[in-house]
Amino acid sequence: MPGGVQTGGVDKHELGAFLRSRRERLRPQDVGLPPGPRRRTPGLRREEVAVLAHISTEYYVRLEQGRAPRPSAEVLAGIAEALRLTDAESGHLHLLAGTAPLRGGLHQREVRPSVLALLRRLPQTAALVISVTFEVLAWNELAAALMEDFAPLTPRERNLARKAFLGPAGPAGPGSSLYGISDAAEFRLGVVGQLRSALARYPADPVVGSLVEELRAGSADFTRLWQRHDVQAPPMLAKTFHHPVVGRVSVDCDALALPDRDQHLVLYTAPPGSAGAEALAFLEVLGVAGSSVDGVR
Repeated sequence: MPGGVQTGGVDKHELGAFLRSRRERLRPQDVGLPPGPRRRTPGLRREEVAVLAHISTEYYVRLEQGRAPRPSAEVLAGIAEALRLTDAESGHLHLLAGTAPLRGGLHQREVRPSVLALLRRLPQTAALVISVTFEVLAWNELAAALMEDFAPLTPRERNLARKAFLGPAGPAGPGSSLYGISDAAEFRLGVVGQLRSALARYPADPVVGSLVEELRAGSADFTRLWQRHDVQAPPMLAKTFHHPVVGRVSVDCDALALPDRDQHLVLYTAPPGSAGAEALAFLEVLGVAGSSVDGVR
């Protein structure tokens, strides 16, 4: 399983690697320090982070090396401020350090009945529910017409992370043929960040760990992005699909968190009167069979 040995809820190897990756992305001027002489390595020096976080240099060095005892929430808050972490990154830091509650056990794959009912009632909206591992758990008919008929697929085949990194190569590289989406690169980046966060929340879930290992073994692109230690997913507010029958379908994209099950409800809509709305309306009439969605698998 990726990551290091956990001691008392602390993943010391991942904690050190994450701190190092965040430190190396900063320049002295980013935190109000003078550039100084030319540096041999990128980013801030460890002693500079320690000063900004109001802790000893020795302790911070031991944190990055995976040799320090569990840091307190106060120490982590100081480090997060010193490294200019986002809210998502700060939350990930606390998870790795064992100062935030883990979900524990296995991630949820069962969709709440009220959400299933909502999928059927949404007008002119392609909607689906995805798990923390990017498995498509539920969908409505318009989502199937826009993307593909998920019904005959196994859970493994419905996994969008596998499609993005291990699917057939398109014109722009592996995964770019994923329903012809316009933001394949951004989607892959978001997958990596969210899987890293999921691995920290569910360290004992073999499905999460084995998926990450499979992607690292099968995709050089995934491995490259994984080594960046990013957990901040890029915003995806719009998306363009290339459908085999109706062509380009440009839609707004909204992902709504379902916190009780750690799932996301993804909604694809288009403004009334737009070309995207007309395309969705046409797909709604055609349905799954009429849209020949087999061609985008």
